[in-house]
Amino acid sequence: MTCEQAKQLVKPRLGHKRWTHTKNVKTMAVQLAKRWGADPEKAALAALLHDSAKELPREALLQIFADNAIIAENAPARPAAIWHGIAAAILAQTQWGVTDPEVLSAIRCHTTGKPDMSLLDKILYLADMTSAERDWPGVEELRALQMQDLDAALCQALKQSIDFVQEKGGTLDPESVAAYEYQKARLARR
Repeated sequence: MTCEQAKQLVKPRLGHKRWTHTKNVKTMAVQLAKRWGADPEKAALAALLHDSAKELPREALLQIFADNAIIAENAPARPAAIWHGIAAAILAQTQWGVTDPEVLSAIRCHTTGKPDMSLLDKILYLADMTSAERDWPGVEELRALQMQDLDAALCQALKQSIDFVQEKGGTLDPESVAAYEYQKARLARR
């Protein structure tokens, strides 16, 4: 799948605000890919597809998981807020012809992270948190840090995400906690 094909597929699936976010994530992902030596085309494709299932109703997400139980693994047991990333990766793989495991992994874990993230996983996770329309306290510092030290930025982003979910009284996804602990330990070994 090309980026143009992804754009044609995703744009009609999203409202204006979500499409603007998607374009901003693509811009940031390409910038980070160029800065850190990743493939900008892969970063752009993953960014265009990352929220492709974000506006699907709960029932549609559950149906995607039921129809693809092996790929979905335990997705329905995880917090609903992260389902869209898993569903988007499943749709990309099963319906849209995306075969690149790096792209699929980045889409799948863009909301949670995971232990031992690939370069593309890190880039999409951070691009999603620091895209141009984001204006949460600390985003400017994270934008600067991700251009200086990608791993430190990832650790900080994971911690901020966990803190945000806890402050809102949400359910933490175990994968996010595992990703943060892994990244924290990795930084401590440097």
